[in-house]
Amino acid sequence: MKRIFDTLNAFTVTIKNLGRPRVTEPLPWKAERAHPERFRASFALVDDKHGEPACIACQACARICPSEIISIELERRVSEVTGKKRGYPTAFSLDMNACIFCELCVQVCPSDALVMLNSYQLAGYQREDQLLTMEKLQDNGRSGRLSWGTGSRLRAMQDPKPKPTTQEGK
Repeated sequence: MKRIFDTLNAFTVTIKNLGRPRVTEPLPWKAERAHPERFRASFALVDDKHGEPACIACQACARICPSEIISIELERRVSEVTGKKRGYPTAFSLDMNACIFCELCVQVCPSDALVMLNSYQLAGYQREDQLLTMEKLQDNGRSGRLSWGTGSRLRAMQDPKPKPTTQEGK
């Protein structure tokens, strides 16, 4: 008998709430939200002005990463475009599962090859989807929205402006 009373009570509450005005507004699912200028969500490897990978495989990003999520294998060979010997990455991987988005790897890159994206990284169904290989990073560099902050810009923001030197004693 108690179950029947509880069921009728639940139906009564439901019917009362059917005519109640809406409290919240639906989310605008189809409208893309504007991101702040310094928003960053993923990484990309870009090419230089000659179309070659800009990464010189110096491994500075792997050494400075506090989470130790970057690994690079390098090969030294002569550039077909410039004719100079330089380093090329043969394998580059970045594990987004443990990234803390400190952006230190972008700041230390001497060739501005590693940059962050100004768009969301899509979620995946497996942990391997969050492992950015060299191919994924290069695709992000070609098709993604790059963030404003390259390594040289970020370093310039942190370096104090050079003070003019005065010649004393002359």
